[in-house]
Amino acid sequence: MSRSTYPRSFAHPRFWFTWMAIAGMHIAAWLPWRLNIALGSGIGRLAWRFAKRRRHITDVNIALCFPEKSPDEQRRLVKQTFIANGIGLMETAVAWCRSPEDFRHRVACIGEENLARAQAQGKGVLIIGVHFSPLDLGGALHSLFFHSDAVYRPHNNPLFDRFMTRARLRVFDQMIHRHDLRSVIRRLKAGHSVWYSPDQDFGRDASVFAPFFGQQAATVRLTAKIARMTGAQVVPLIFYRNPDDRTYTYEWLPALEGYPSNDEVVDATRVNAFIEQAIRQHPEQYLWLHRRFKTRPEGEPGLY
Repeated sequence: MSRSTYPRSFAHPRFWFTWMAIAGMHIAAWLPWRLNIALGSGIGRLAWRFAKRRRHITDVNIALCFPEKSPDEQRRLVKQTFIANGIGLMETAVAWCRSPEDFRHRVACIGEENLARAQAQGKGVLIIGVHFSPLDLGGALHSLFFHSDAVYRPHNNPLFDRFMTRARLRVFDQMIHRHDLRSVIRRLKAGHSVWYSPDQDFGRDASVFAPFFGQQAATVRLTAKIARMTGAQVVPLIFYRNPDDRTYTYEWLPALEGYPSNDEVVDATRVNAFIEQAIRQHPEQYLWLHRRFKTRPEGEPGLY
């Protein structure tokens, strides 16, 4: 449903379910941690059983990217992915409705000096993130250590978008629409850091094909373009939930050297290699529910 089809007043009955969802997120954010994890796991299991379209997409992605796994191992990873993303919904509620300070004790950091060193150069830093299930919680907790902006995709539901954007603006300096390249460039040239996740399929016109888990994947050109236009350092960031389901880890890797090059495919391959490396650490936490390979090279049939 597009924004133009929604009524103007948030009191309209069409928004009542949205208001209930927002209230539910506020309640969930204050539940005991173990209960939150259990509820998220339950949501994930229900989605695994009943969200057949998303399960099909995940089945295809896992089979393509992990051919070395047996069919039983692939099925387990698919189920684990749904559970991890169910937990991610509860983590999002926490991120949007509570203070990051409440969870400082749950975070361990590796490589802070890499981002600090890049920021010290004063040319801006493009922080490359990955769509792991605790992504929004990662953004909130990141504000405990470094200031940054974030690139985002607005939600079609204007009420939910307002709730989401206001929550994110509590922890990010600015939220930048994913199509607002001018603002990204302006902020980087002013020396700011911008969190940006280039690991989704944005279509043929915006992409080049580069290897990702052994597959040719449509990979956005924009990462290298932004770095070239601004001189910004590009720092990869990994944020994941630890196996105890109670703590989290940040890993800021060293800024990419010699990036960008004069070859778009080489640049896209380097970014994909980092993203693949991050995913292989905790493959169940990645957003495999997304049609990562929906755009195919000319002449190849669709995969989904």
